[in-house]
Amino acid sequence: MSGANGDPEEVARAPWIPGPRWAADDHANLSAAGTRPEEPVQPVRPVETEDPTRAEADEPARVEEPTPARVDEPARAEEPTPPSAPVPPSHAVLKSLLGAWALSACSAEETQAVEAHLTECAPCADEALRLRDAVGLLHADRDLDLDPLLRSRVLENCLGRRPARIPVPDWACPYDAETARLDALLRDIGESEWHAPVRLKWFEAERPASRRTTVAGVIGHLMTVDGLVSTALGLDDPLGPGMGEASPAERTEAYWQGADHPPTRAVREPWRDQSHTLIRTVSFAGRGVADLTVTYGDFALPMRDSLLERAFECWVHADDIAHAVAYPYEPPSGAHLHGMIDLAARLLPAALAGRRRAGLAAPPRHLVAAGAPGRSLHLEVEGSGGGHWYIALDSPAAVGSPDRAVAQVAMDGVEFCQLVAGHVPPEEAAAGQDGDREAIRDVLFAAASLSRL
Repeated sequence: MSGANGDPEEVARAPWIPGPRWAADDHANLSAAGTRPEEPVQPVRPVETEDPTRAEADEPARVEEPTPARVDEPARAEEPTPPSAPVPPSHAVLKSLLGAWALSACSAEETQAVEAHLTECAPCADEALRLRDAVGLLHADRDLDLDPLLRSRVLENCLGRRPARIPVPDWACPYDAETARLDALLRDIGESEWHAPVRLKWFEAERPASRRTTVAGVIGHLMTVDGLVSTALGLDDPLGPGMGEASPAERTEAYWQGADHPPTRAVREPWRDQSHTLIRTVSFAGRGVADLTVTYGDFALPMRDSLLERAFECWVHADDIAHAVAYPYEPPSGAHLHGMIDLAARLLPAALAGRRRAGLAAPPRHLVAAGAPGRSLHLEVEGSGGGHWYIALDSPAAVGSPDRAVAQVAMDGVEFCQLVAGHVPPEEAAAGQDGDREAIRDVLFAAASLSRL
């Protein structure tokens, strides 16, 4: 219902579902034409073909459908403008990436850019080819596992070239080197491997002997026998007072049955400290220390030969440990190995005389005055550390002479040392033999008799 006065505001509030609003000027025109106020004016729906510009003016809040473009106006793009393509790297930048590309160190985008550039730039393509060939030489195909002998070679090279902080005497250098190599081996093994079984071998009378222990037990054995050298230098004995006159075997048995039995990896530190102390002491003691006597129970050696003998035993037992824990271990350097072989060759006449006194070797065939040449055996040691020695057969005081050689034995240097250590049976030791068979047998068995626990 409309108001009595036909007020347009009351008409607008009438409870009916409104259609599109009247334009203000249309409503005014109807009123001016004499339309009666009491008659409700029915709104006329706007024609869909009505001018869109007028609709936009009349109804600014209404969202209209997009109007078709006029023929005389260009169509406006509705989609967003795509981003511009990235600027390709410059020639200088791509050239600087050739090295990384040859090493396969570029990112995927850099690799794509470099390879696209190589199809267009001949100088860069030639340079890339040279770099890729060089990379092939630097990175040959090989196993990623490290060479098991690498550590040994590095240590040998360092020990051979590194100048010592303390002027170590030449005759003490083999002991210094072998204890350092053994210490490096011990540093690499695990906790459980210190208890790995090790069988120590030597030769007694006419047959081989052996004793079972552990890796820690071997280090304890080395430490107790090194204690004889410490005692000769006036240093502390690791076994304490009262054991200075005992033989190496007695000292070892006393240690193995002592309070520290069974030994553990804790023995490494006192052994290594003792070896360091021995080296420092003989280095600062002067020349006279080389002639000090070291007593081994039933025989004695001067200090220079004693440390060489200790170096030999250190290497032999280090090799025993290496076999027990499956670790590669190389022989000593050629110069040190030569010194060890020379010491054994010098000890052979006395060892041969001792076997004769025990009835284990043939008696001498000639009486030879001290210092006079007598029958000899030509010992030819091949390989690293090898050389030629003439072993006196008739008397320890005799001089071995090439002119009086009645037999010859040729063997490898490491094999000869294994014979002296009691690890190779005398019957199987010599690679080549010629001459007096009895003299050859006596010398080979005398060499094996130099071994001990």
